[in-house]
Amino acid sequence: MTREEIKAHIFETYGVKEDYPWENDTTDAVFRHPENKKWFALLMNIPASKLGIKSDKNIDILNVKCDNILIGSLIRESGFFPAYHMNKSCWITAALDGSADDEKIKWILDMSFDATKKTVKAK
Repeated sequence: MTREEIKAHIFETYGVKEDYPWENDTTDAVFRHPENKKWFALLMNIPASKLGIKSDKNIDILNVKCDNILIGSLIRESGFFPAYHMNKSCWITAALDGSADDEKIKWILDMSFDATKKTVKAK
């Protein structure tokens, strides 16, 4: 999936548009739940070398919250990496260069959305 495809998918699926919380940065975007403002995805453009990829080019990535049991399995698959610039025990990075499976990206995006949504506390 590409950056634009991810943005369109998130809007179509969750009704959420990206926001740009960092001053003078219109590249790195956050996707938040409307009701609690928690992040469920972070779209960034970083040097590929930060992921251990031997390249001097930049790459679009998507960070999403993920079940910590699944992270170990997913990072063995093409296009998935330990979370860049996030807690590696509960976030994962998907490369948006065609190397990660689109359906798996959507699946972990759903997982992230569910994991960060507002919960109702028992009384």
